[in-house]
Amino acid sequence: MRTVPTWVDKVLDRDKAEQCIWDLCFNPSGTQLIVAAGSRVLVYDTSDGSIIQPLKGHKDTVYCVTYAKDGKHFASGSADKSVIIWTSKLEGILKYTHNDAIQCMKYNPVTHQLASCACTDFGLWAPEKKSVSKHKVNSRITACSWTNDGQYMALGLYNGLVSIRNKSGEEKVKIERPGANMAPVWALAWNPSRDEPYDVLAVADWGQKLSFYQLSGKQIGKDRPLGYDPCALNWWAGGEYVILGGANKQCSLHTKEGVKLGVIGDQTSWVWCCEVRQDGNYVAVGCQDGTLAYYQVIFSTVHGLYKDRYAYRDNMTDVIIQHLITEQKVRIKCRDLVKKIAIYKHRLAVQLPDRIVIYELYSDDSADMHYRVKEKINKKLECNLLVVCSKHIILCQEKRLQCLSFQGIKEKEWIMESLIRYIKVIGGASGREGLLVGLKNGQIMKVFTDNPFPIQLLKQTTSVRCLDLSASRNKLAVVDEHSTVLVYDLTTKELLFQEPNGNSVAWNTQYEDMICFSGNGMLNIKASTFPVHQQKLQGFVVGFTGSKIFCLHVYAMSSVDVPQSAPMYQYLEKKQFKDAYKIACLGVTDGDWEVLAHEALEGSDFTIAKKAFIKIKDLRYLELIHNIEERKKRGENDNMVFLGDTYAYQGKFQEAAKLFKKAGQEQRALNMFTDLRMFDNAKEFIGIGDPQDKKLLMTKQADWAKSSNEPRAAAEMYISAGEHKKAIEIIGDNGWTDMLIDVARRLDKADREALGRCAYHLARLHDYGSAAEVYSKMGDIKSLITMRVEAQHWDDAFALVDKHPEYKEDVYVPYAQFLAENDQFEEAQQAFHKAGLQAEAVKVLEQLTHNAVVESRYDDAGYYFWKLSMQCLDIARDEKDKQEEMLIKFNDFQKKAEMYYTYHTIHRHVVEPFTSVLPEGLLNISRYLVHCMGTDIPHGVSKGATFYTLAKQSKNLGAYKLARHAYDKLQSLRIPPRFVEAVDLGSITIRAKPFQDGEDLLPLCYRCSTTNPLLNKIGPQCVNCLQPFVFSAVNYEVLPLVEFVIEDGITDEEAIQILDLSIPKQKSKDPTGSWQENKMSNNMQSLRLGDDPETDEGDPFTAQLKVPDHDGEPATFRPVVVNRKILQSMSRSDVHILKWPKPLRYQFFRSLLVDVSITKCSFCNKMFHTDDYEQQYLQKGHCPFCRTKHED
Repeated sequence: MRTVPTWVDKVLDRDKAEQCIWDLCFNPSGTQLIVAAGSRVLVYDTSDGSIIQPLKGHKDTVYCVTYAKDGKHFASGSADKSVIIWTSKLEGILKYTHNDAIQCMKYNPVTHQLASCACTDFGLWAPEKKSVSKHKVNSRITACSWTNDGQYMALGLYNGLVSIRNKSGEEKVKIERPGANMAPVWALAWNPSRDEPYDVLAVADWGQKLSFYQLSGKQIGKDRPLGYDPCALNWWAGGEYVILGGANKQCSLHTKEGVKLGVIGDQTSWVWCCEVRQDGNYVAVGCQDGTLAYYQVIFSTVHGLYKDRYAYRDNMTDVIIQHLITEQKVRIKCRDLVKKIAIYKHRLAVQLPDRIVIYELYSDDSADMHYRVKEKINKKLECNLLVVCSKHIILCQEKRLQCLSFQGIKEKEWIMESLIRYIKVIGGASGREGLLVGLKNGQIMKVFTDNPFPIQLLKQTTSVRCLDLSASRNKLAVVDEHSTVLVYDLTTKELLFQEPNGNSVAWNTQYEDMICFSGNGMLNIKASTFPVHQQKLQGFVVGFTGSKIFCLHVYAMSSVDVPQSAPMYQYLEKKQFKDAYKIACLGVTDGDWEVLAHEALEGSDFTIAKKAFIKIKDLRYLELIHNIEERKKRGENDNMVFLGDTYAYQGKFQEAAKLFKKAGQEQRALNMFTDLRMFDNAKEFIGIGDPQDKKLLMTKQADWAKSSNEPRAAAEMYISAGEHKKAIEIIGDNGWTDMLIDVARRLDKADREALGRCAYHLARLHDYGSAAEVYSKMGDIKSLITMRVEAQHWDDAFALVDKHPEYKEDVYVPYAQFLAENDQFEEAQQAFHKAGLQAEAVKVLEQLTHNAVVESRYDDAGYYFWKLSMQCLDIARDEKDKQEEMLIKFNDFQKKAEMYYTYHTIHRHVVEPFTSVLPEGLLNISRYLVHCMGTDIPHGVSKGATFYTLAKQSKNLGAYKLARHAYDKLQSLRIPPRFVEAVDLGSITIRAKPFQDGEDLLPLCYRCSTTNPLLNKIGPQCVNCLQPFVFSAVNYEVLPLVEFVIEDGITDEEAIQILDLSIPKQKSKDPTGSWQENKMSNNMQSLRLGDDPETDEGDPFTAQLKVPDHDGEPATFRPVVVNRKILQSMSRSDVHILKWPKPLRYQFFRSLLVDVSITKCSFCNKMFHTDDYEQQYLQKGHCPFCRTKHED
């Protein structure tokens, strides 16, 4: 570090008396300096030290000045107790006063709030406020400073304390300092750097100490003794240094930890103020005797370089080691002024004011950046240059070189004839390294650390500025005092060449014959004896490795990537491929590698070409080189053919053809031009009268026409060449149906593959008639059917299947899938059925059923289960081996169908607010469903909803016993929360009702005339005769029907024939209408009205209705069996027949109340009260159970 006084002024009053300079400050741009001198405020121009204008406004001594960060205002404070606000145009705009003299002032750097401090108080003024808010303090304020974020202000007090306050003036922290009463704080300042992890406050007191504190009041580090009373303290603009001035009559520079680095300026009286310019290394100093000095501070570069490691000084006390290849950096904190740095291999030497510290790397890894202290030489040593070796340090002082061990022992000393201008370690064995020394008198010496005698390498007439030795140590490069670069051969001492305008020089460490030098803002690279290649570069060249040049510009070291293209091309011009390859390896662009590869290939240097193509990963040319190498192994040695191949690969086809022809390889030229679709050129090389070649050429020409987007021409060429398949593909892709039909008609029907492609393309183009014609020509019925199916021409497909039933599955399966995709599932199921795919048909229905249940469409679920049951019946009829299994499934699905069908009504009653079903109907349906519920309740059917409906309707209709049973059952079931209250209430209120059911609600058995309970354990059948009840499939009332079976030996059809031919006996009416008592069994009697007992006795069927006595045995159901005689006695209109498909038998029912009209659905075999059925049919348009329309 050195300082240069830019200008100095002496401030005097009118009487020539010295005016003490109490304070000064810069404007933010640094162009003006505001000075408090006497009772005036002086404004200086910092460029030349001239006074721009003196400002008068105070009546007494001005103690302090401060400038706002935005540059719009500055302020001055005086012993006359007033503060004046000035504009940047040097006009006073505002004045306010305190009760005492103003001691110090500072603008907030963010809000531009002004803090003005007097002896007993301080005030806060902002431009937008009209008043000044003042705050009392209990001691005189000597200094103040804001944090860089403007949130807090520190006040230095005469009692030795520091008070930290927020921007409202409230005290937040008080720093109690040891021995404060003896050490008044005289200066303090916050570090302006925003990169610090916390705010740092520097405090200087008249206890002659410098201290540092955090915002919390915690001290950082220890007190630094100063040895004098400090009067001024300020930070460098970036916060890296502190400057101090005071009773020692100096302004000194310290690190941010307080370590003294040097003196900025010596004065003749106390320094009362010092300020650093914001935008540069300039310091202004004001003294007791009126001296105002303006210094430029110049930080010299202290650094060292060895190969790719560069060490340099930072912040005067730190050493940064930078790896120039990896860009890694490591910092060593020396906490003292770093004077010299030297680096060599794994050693680093740092000279401090009173010692030299030697560091070493932790490991031998070339990328390792961890240093540790190896030795310390605790001596104050003076030197101009410092060099470190493996075991020694070399000190250079003018003509003298001293070699010291790491323990500080002087081992050797060399005294040169002239001043040493340059010194460099050039390597060598550990402890025996060689040094290159350049002298002012032009001598260049080599010194070894283990040899007391220096060796003269050569002597030139001009002084040496810079030196470097080539990698093999055979050549020496020198830069002399005239900026001339001279290169010598050390073996012959001959000057090889010289170049002007050089300030530094470096050999390439990876290539012997390459050197670079810099000067006049240019970088010069010279290879071998070729001319110099130049490019722009600022700075000094200090190293050259491969394609990286290490350049020092001002204080920064950088590595510059320099492509070695120019020297490589220079070698290529001379056909020196090996040297060009070596240069390329140092670092060139991919384009340069490509040029090298092609040049070497054309020059028949296949080894270099191969390496270069590998580098750029060009597999095509590597394949060519491999091909040439293989052919050479087989004995081919015609370089003309090899060069022709190279030209062909490079696109020089005419040159390649000429070379092939010259070498007698016309076929190679023909193949090349054919592959390139250059058919006119190819024709020149066709052998006369070779039809095969002509056909091949025509085919290739057609290929080319196809690829060059001329498809019609290509198709015609293919047809001419007999390549029908290729022609068909092109015609088909372009949709030319007329051309396709023409080709198909010309083709022989034996050429099935070509015809098949014709038909395929015609079908794809929707010309189905022509496609059908082609398939018919081929006799390919299956493909024809497939085409019709894909086109969804179902009628045509069905017509074909009628003629060829073996393809039934090929039509019906896609048809079923088509219907399913269009949501026509029932039709799809029938199509599967027709195709004979029973499993798929059942699967469709099962899925539909599952979906219906999941979506609570229980009527749909019932319908689908009915469809499933009928499907099972069909399978049972067609497949004898599955008959038993399918009949079980049929019965199961029939039962589930009816349960879902009935549950649909209950579900709607539960979830919907209104229902069209009468209460009696709901009671009957819920009773029927409860009877059907066993252990296997179908998915989705709610027992709770069923019993809830049963309980509610039975209670409403007076069936209290049944209602009580239903409510009791509901208590054990999990029911929806919305029904819980109603169920609980119903369970209680039903207790008040009689424990019996209304007699008008009890069902009657029409076989044995027994009145049955509303619920019984054996299900929907009579408790006495066990005859199953027959229900109307709308409201589930019991129909007056009794089922009978035909005696063995009579077929169903025969029974129907007998019934159709029977002449029933006419019933006579008794006008008296007498009552007739009839004993039915041991414990049952019946009473009939209106029937003539004689007539009844004469009805054979009525006689069969009698239930035989059980005689104490368990009751078993015995059906009514009818023989031919009884059949003949029946009226056909009284008999209802359910005609089930095979293998089931027909079911026969006799109506006992002929006046009750009953309707049977002939599809689902369900029976209804005629009125109910007609009403439902009118509402829905089909049977309520099986959804069949009778007009169908």
